[in-house]
Amino acid sequence: MASNVAPESITTIDPAEAAHFGTMAADWWNPKGSSAMLHKLNPVRLSYIRHAVDAHWRGDAKSLRPLTGKRALDVGCGAGLLCEPLARMGAQVTGIDAAHENIAAAQAHAAGQGLSIDYRAVGVESLGETGFDLVTSMEVIEHVTDPALFLRGLADALAPDGLLILSTPNRTPLSRLAMITLGEGLGQIPRGTHDWSKFLTPEEIEPMLVAAGLEVTGWSGIALDPAKGFVLSEKKGLNYLLTAKRAGELKDG
Repeated sequence: MASNVAPESITTIDPAEAAHFGTMAADWWNPKGSSAMLHKLNPVRLSYIRHAVDAHWRGDAKSLRPLTGKRALDVGCGAGLLCEPLARMGAQVTGIDAAHENIAAAQAHAAGQGLSIDYRAVGVESLGETGFDLVTSMEVIEHVTDPALFLRGLADALAPDGLLILSTPNRTPLSRLAMITLGEGLGQIPRGTHDWSKFLTPEEIEPMLVAAGLEVTGWSGIALDPAKGFVLSEKKGLNYLLTAKRAGELKDG
């Protein structure tokens, strides 16, 4: 349905960032390629999402399709690494990304998997739709030109009882060491992917969410375990996930 969103001329898309990620499109689904780190992060993200979805809608933790009947929007979807699991969980999924190359790769991969996902090369501020039950945005806010405006765009897309799930690196010495000095320096992450100065701390992002009319309902860190790889953790020094809903909204049930 139509909404009173920001006009198309207002956008938080950084053209240089879009171009950078567009060059990775063809290799996005290669678990050993330029997006290998995202493949390693995805199971942790999905674990958090599944728990958050069950808690928010008080669903059956044993259900294979807990998002049946729900509309999901993944903002900054890349080539669909998160959209496809959301579709398999039963959601009607829309994925948007600034890079046309990513959208083309996402469409091709989804078709090969027999999945119907609505992919669009557009920014969230000019999407022109609202009423999404679930809005996700993973490792995206640190790449936009105006984080506060970006969060307002996410809030505008959310249904009244909707759930927002967001992840982003924390701006700490640990994240600089792990993601830039080592990650990019050793070639595990493509050089130029991150600008450490644009990372947001939890203390910085929460007031922006409040200003967008949202309230945070949960936090979790993502840590690197030498034996297990990425795991959910109470420690937020490297990366963190959060859930939020419209301020003042009551949960179902």
